[in-house]
This record gives sequence, C-alpha cells and structure tokens, in this order.
Amino acid sequence: MANLISLTTHSDKRGALTVLEKVLDFDIKRIYYIYNVDDSTRGGHRHKTTKQAAICIAGSCDIFVNNGREQKTFYLDSPDKCLVLETEDWHTMQNFSKHAILLVVASENFDQADYIFEPYENN
Repeated sequence: MANLISLTTHSDKRGALTVLEKVLDFDIKRIYYIYNVDDSTRGGHRHKTTKQAAICIAGSCDIFVNNGREQKTFYLDSPDKCLVLETEDWHTMQNFSKHAILLVVASENFDQADYIFEPYENN
C-alpha cells in the first residue's frame, strides 16, 4: 500500500528548502508535474513495473489509492509530504486546489504497455 513520508526540510529567514534524497527505493527515470487541473479526476490506473512518488509542491489535492486489499485517500497539502505509490496501487488524483502543482517522479520511462486501467473489483 502507498505510504506517506516526510521529506527533510531546511528553513531559515530566507525560506525553505525541501530535499528528495535517499528516501526512495528506486532510481528516478522520469519527472512530470500536473497543474491547471479543473474539477476532473486524473489517473485511474496502476502499473506493472513503475513505482512513483507524488509531492504537491503548491496547493493541495487528494490521491485515492486501492491496492486490491485496502483503500485509502491521502491529502497532500505541503511540499514536505511525499506519497510513495507501489506498482499495485491503482490510484486517482482529484480535488486539486486552485494553483495546485503535483510533482511526480517515476522509476521508469513512459511506456503505455506498463499501465493497467482496470480497477480492482473492490473499487
């Protein structure tokens, strides 16, 4: 099941710097971000081999996760919260706040054949 981790943040009078280093169990091969989302639901899939980590670096959003055994909704509202998604995690992203930016890092390059769109029966 997906898990939420706290990223190391260094803050002083100049601002904050959050680090994504030595906390993921995969090498990053792809980085993308989602923004300017209306009231649509994004995602709706899981992967055969790709693991991902999602960070809402501005604003907030919800990520619903179902691994076939349990379901949970994660609220991302801070750039120091990182949601690690396993391959088994069928997920959707919704309820994006205005100006939200969801940064996603992935263990694999894009491959359409890696996607499984059918939800688990308990969705």
